[in-house]
Amino acid sequence: MNDLERYFNQNDKRLIHKWIHYFDVYDRHFSRFRGQEITILEIGVFHGGSLQMWKDYFGDKAKIYGIDINPECKALEEENIEIFIGSQSDAKFLKEVKKKIPKVDILIDDGGHTMEQQIVTFEVLFDHVKDNGVYLCEDLHTSYWPKYGGGYKNEASFIEYSKNFIDYLNAYHSKDRKLGVSDFTKTVDSIHYYDSILVLEKKKRGKPYDKQTGSPSYELPKEQKKALQKRKNKPGESKGSGFFKKLFGK
Repeated sequence: MNDLERYFNQNDKRLIHKWIHYFDVYDRHFSRFRGQEITILEIGVFHGGSLQMWKDYFGDKAKIYGIDINPECKALEEENIEIFIGSQSDAKFLKEVKKKIPKVDILIDDGGHTMEQQIVTFEVLFDHVKDNGVYLCEDLHTSYWPKYGGGYKNEASFIEYSKNFIDYLNAYHSKDRKLGVSDFTKTVDSIHYYDSILVLEKKKRGKPYDKQTGSPSYELPKEQKKALQKRKNKPGESKGSGFFKKLFGK
């Protein structure tokens, strides 16, 4: 049991509602930030319990912000916790929040869970997550619920929307004009899907390149030898150069 799950099970403060398997995901992606001067934004304050949980987990150096549509949540502010009242599907409101808070290390979307809310939030706030930061959207099971705007294979669902991220991540290798390198390609290091959770870990990336070291274990055909020699003469040449095609016929 990690510290977050332990806090949750022993919680005698404000109400928290979480799926139990979330705690391992949180700890896996958030633990490196503990004890640091970081900024956290959680959308969906509910009764304020999770904001208190983050405060306990990350420590006194963390500045925590919350967003909720319920005006009663404003009264849940305390030291190092500030709450903004508004709708996460309101792009104008989210842009105003961006102006008021520094870039965040961790963004957690635990808001209303409708497709519109999750998509608008991502499109407005993803670029407000720092390099090396984490964007986490939870309760993605609503992508399979029609009443939230979802449904299996519904193109309007956040799950289907986010499947495009896989292509964006690999865009450096695309030979199709319809898939070009974007800011997403240049700033996202990894994509993680869990039951009901999507995690995006950010990191600035340049065009990937490959290298070879050592000697061949068997005699290479003439054409492959030429390709390998050319490769040695041009270190840093990308896969897109056709090197692998020449060497392996792929």
